[in-house]
Order: sequence, then structure tokens, then C-alpha cells
Amino acid sequence: MTKKVMACIDASPYAEAVCDYAVWAANRLSVPMAVIHVLDKAQHTHTPDLSGSIGLGSQEVLLQQLAELDEKHGKLALERGRLMLDAARSRAEQAGVNGVDERLRHGTLVETLVELEEETRLLVMGKRGFSSADAHGHMGLHVEQVIRRLHKPILLTQQSYKAPQRIMLAYDGSATALKGLEMLAASPLGKGLPVHLVMAGANIEAAQQQMETAAQILRNAGFDTRVAIVGGEPEEVLNQYQQEHHIDLMVMGAYGHSRIRQFIVGSTTTAMISKAKCSLLILR
Repeated sequence: MTKKVMACIDASPYAEAVCDYAVWAANRLSVPMAVIHVLDKAQHTHTPDLSGSIGLGSQEVLLQQLAELDEKHGKLALERGRLMLDAARSRAEQAGVNGVDERLRHGTLVETLVELEEETRLLVMGKRGFSSADAHGHMGLHVEQVIRRLHKPILLTQQSYKAPQRIMLAYDGSATALKGLEMLAASPLGKGLPVHLVMAGANIEAAQQQMETAAQILRNAGFDTRVAIVGGEPEEVLNQYQQEHHIDLMVMGAYGHSRIRQFIVGSTTTAMISKAKCSLLILR
């Protein structure tokens, strides 16, 4: 089975950027691309279920009208989903990606993505979706659940696309972080781009040795690598470093070391993802 870059789109302002980042990733990885839209009845049906409070008898006509309205909402959501997928496929093909798959699914987003996991090389989705697009400074409602459940790399995009020119790898010296670093070193995704290898913590000899060992792995793989150890709270200093050095893509593991060991489950990573001013690649 040929694995694909999966672009998960909805009616949020992130849809175009998700499509563009997926095109970028599919081209660099030399794999096919698919666009996915999930129809979640809980989101596209706005009519409340009043059957328990209305009663029967003279209210049967109203209940019938409510049922018909639900059906209309469902048909409109289906048509909107098809139009979005067609538009995304056309956008990707204009950018040079041929044979884009369209997937329109009923159900919940998380379960759908889990079902498609075997076909997935990389999942691309917005940092926020339709239901939380205006909640600036926060993660989308489904993002944490997706990261917990999926065991594939996930690219979380900002609202506007910018082809990555500089990568930053948030590194903490743990075995999991080393595995993520080796994944990055072996992947075509970042080839030819300079990498900033950054650790949040005390600039002590042990940390310096860890960073030099890690940097050598990247250099051996052909990456122009810069090393930095910055003191302070990880969610603050790492995002600050990203902005000061104009990093376009931040890479981090889904689990980390010491107090970031529970990474996405804990508040530190949630804060980092929420505050990030660039797109993020989450490695599992």
C-alpha cells in the first residue's frame, strides 16, 4: 500500500493553508496526496432535539418539520463537503500534484483518521478547526485527541502558508527525542533546509555533550545544523527562539523528558502548540 499525505480540511480559514502544506509535503516526500473532509452530524446539524419536551398529538407536525430540517442540514453539509474537496483537489493539481484522492466520510474526525492511519505517511491539519477557528492562542478541539490516538507524524498549520525555509527541532535529550531526531535526519521532508537544534534548560556540560552528539547525526545526514541551549520555561523560550530566528517549521516529539515527559498530555506542550507562531511537525 502506497502511503499518502493526508490533508484534513473543513470550512475553517485554515483549509487553504492545509492544502498548500500538504502539496509541499507530498512533493518533498514524493508520495501521493489525499484530501479528507469528515461530516460530523453533531457539528452540521443545528436543530435541537425537542422530541422529549414537545410531546405528541398536536405537535406531530412540528416534529416532522424538525426532522425535515435536519435532513436539509445534512444534505447541505454533504454538498458543501463535496465542493470543498473538489476545490482542494483543483488547488493541489494546479500546484503540480496529480491524482489527488478525495475522501468524504461520515462520523467523527478522530475515529476517521484512526481508520485511515495505515494509509497515512503524514497527516496535515489546521491548528484549529471550524468550531474553534476564532479561539486564537488555543489549540483546536480535536488536535490533542488526534495526537494522542494517531501514531503518525502530524503537521499542524497556521492560517497562511509559507514554504518552510528554516527548521527548528525542540530537543530534550530523551530517548524519544533522539528517535524523533533520527526520523528527521532520515526523511526527505527537511532535506536542504538548515536546522536549529534547540534545548530549553541549563547550559551545562552534560547538555552540551547531548546536543553535540545530536547535531552530529544531523550533520552526517547533510543538514546545516546550528545548536542552541536556552534557559527558561520551555514553552516561553522555545517559542521566543522561533520568532527571533524566523523559524518556519518547529519540530517536536509527542512525548518528552523530565516534566515534559507526558508532553501532549501535559500543560507544557499544550502551551507550546497554542502559542506557536509557526507551523509544527509533531513526531510520534
